[in-house]
Amino acid sequence: MRPLATEELLDAYRKMRTIRAFEERLQELVMAGALSGFLHLYTGEEAVAVGVCQHLGPRDMVASTHRGHGHCIAKGVDVGGMMAELFGRRTGICKGKGGSMHIADLDRGMLGANGIVGAGIPLAVGAALTAQIRRTGGVAVAFFGDGATNQGQFHEALNLAAIWALPCLFVIENNLYGEATPVEFVTPVRDLAARAAAYGMRSDIADGMDFFDVHARAGEAIAQARAGKGPTLLECKTYRYSGHYVGDPLTYRTPAEAEFWRTQRDPLRRFEERVVADGFVDAATLRRIDREVATLLEQAVAAAASAPHPDPEDLVRDVYVRG
Repeated sequence: MRPLATEELLDAYRKMRTIRAFEERLQELVMAGALSGFLHLYTGEEAVAVGVCQHLGPRDMVASTHRGHGHCIAKGVDVGGMMAELFGRRTGICKGKGGSMHIADLDRGMLGANGIVGAGIPLAVGAALTAQIRRTGGVAVAFFGDGATNQGQFHEALNLAAIWALPCLFVIENNLYGEATPVEFVTPVRDLAARAAAYGMRSDIADGMDFFDVHARAGEAIAQARAGKGPTLLECKTYRYSGHYVGDPLTYRTPAEAEFWRTQRDPLRRFEERVVADGFVDAATLRRIDREVATLLEQAVAAAASAPHPDPEDLVRDVYVRG
């Protein structure tokens, strides 16, 4: 893969910082009682979403998960619209009807977050088949967790994608836990990427805490897909800093474990250390981006909190029904 230009590096950092700040602000709002409902935060996994989505454009589609805010931001979904959606306001991306686990923006190629484990995987296969038939040159990406690899639709989707050589990338975000269960308790293989062999599919493993490793491996897989060489199963070994949901008591892992990942493996810190040491970006520029992102988030919260709620009549608008 070619080296990234400074502008691309800054864009990647801005997206990762925006994801981090968005999720941290949401946690504050929930704990303060300003937001309700379950939130599944993406904090710690920023390098995966951004490393993959930096290769995607308007013709490409993404299918997400219940932990989908990071994928949305990496794919270019408007942060203000996302915040308004979480507040349940009419100005939200889905007009306040979707909430955290159902954010979708087809104009940006975001097929939607999904509250059903593994349900986005076959959606990506359908999108990839559409791209193949219409010859758009587009690629479909499915993000999902380690637990989804034990679901039936995972295997069915990989089988079809391999048979039809679809332009599809399957991204496992292996954050070591399925809800509160360690992955080794429920999965007999150490590397989940090994499951691609059953379908004659290319596979790869990336350090999900390293933007550059994810970016390089995802780039190769996406290039293969665009060239008509079929799908890839990419396992990104990562870690979620938060619990399964905001308020999770986290009794299933130790504070020392979480501290290790935060202090030794943090994707934003590792990104900064590398680009500054290599002389591509200076720390002052990154601090400026931090401030701009903080301002963006405060503006998004203020706008969302003051936006109107949906009208009762909105309940039956923009709804698909069978006559």
